[in-house]
Amino acid sequence: MDLPVNPPVEPMLARTAGAVPAQPDGEPAWLYEPKWDGFRCIVFRDGDEVVLGSRNTRPLTRYFPEVVAAVLAELPERCVVDGELFVARPGAGRLAWELLSQRIHPAQSRIGKLSVETPAQFVAFDLLALGDDDLTSRPAGERRELLVEALAGCGPVVHVTAATYDSALATEWFTTFEGAGLDGVVAKPLAEPYVQGERVMTKVKHRRTADCVVIGYRLHKSVPGIGSMLLGLHTDDGVASVGGAAAFTRERRVELLEQLSALRTGESAEGEKNRWNAREDNSWVPVRQELVCEVEYDQLEGWRFRHNPRFLRWRPDKAPQDCRLDQLEVPADYDLADVLSGAAK
Repeated sequence: MDLPVNPPVEPMLARTAGAVPAQPDGEPAWLYEPKWDGFRCIVFRDGDEVVLGSRNTRPLTRYFPEVVAAVLAELPERCVVDGELFVARPGAGRLAWELLSQRIHPAQSRIGKLSVETPAQFVAFDLLALGDDDLTSRPAGERRELLVEALAGCGPVVHVTAATYDSALATEWFTTFEGAGLDGVVAKPLAEPYVQGERVMTKVKHRRTADCVVIGYRLHKSVPGIGSMLLGLHTDDGVASVGGAAAFTRERRVELLEQLSALRTGESAEGEKNRWNAREDNSWVPVRQELVCEVEYDQLEGWRFRHNPRFLRWRPDKAPQDCRLDQLEVPADYDLADVLSGAAK
């Protein structure tokens, strides 16, 4: 592979903000895009050679043969494109993070099966090289124009992300596109080059809180203390397991183990088997459901937190039975196809 920009490439990153940045008076300074919630991926194509690079620069190529085929069919012969891999939930019109995560599997036979049953797609949002030209030093606004032009004939697997200069429309996207499983909004400074590994962009993500009852814990596999604190919410049919908080300091893990082990109700329970390592111990320890904590989360996948929520504080003022699933905010449905159809904006 001999491109103006060769792998590995660290993708340009974003810093978090609390609101969509407003355009200044006069000429626009920002380009706004939906924030996709998939696997960040930089696509390198040099003729018949294709490499799919991940955020941590490790290759994703073997896991997504259908995307490799689409790159060969739909992208320019020599290019480097930054974007996101995603899987659409069949018949549901929204992103499916769980189905996407299942695609990282060690067995080639399983990869081939899933590439047909739950095929991935690629949405492009930056162009780093085209032909013999390295575009990373050019401003984001110019790269966007070149991206739209170069990928004008792509589809049905490769898409160009929607984009706008209108901050009001971007704020509307922040709300409505969540119904299709998207994660927020990204703002790119129009005048800036592409800088590997640097937080040049600004991202605005959904952040919500929920009061959950602690139902158990898992021990950490390499340091003393808990690995994660398992959370539940009451429904009319009992308590549903909704995920686990896992980001704690080493000292805090030990403190939580002492606190939670005092509430232990019996022997360890068997958890879901790890799809990549069936021999891994996924057992967990049930506890008396007396403790309530407040956590921060972004989105739901069905009735579970899509990503691990962040522990905020204990809520001794809350009764465990008041921690109900129906407290969680569910965004109005929005069809993923309508998000993709806005690519030319």
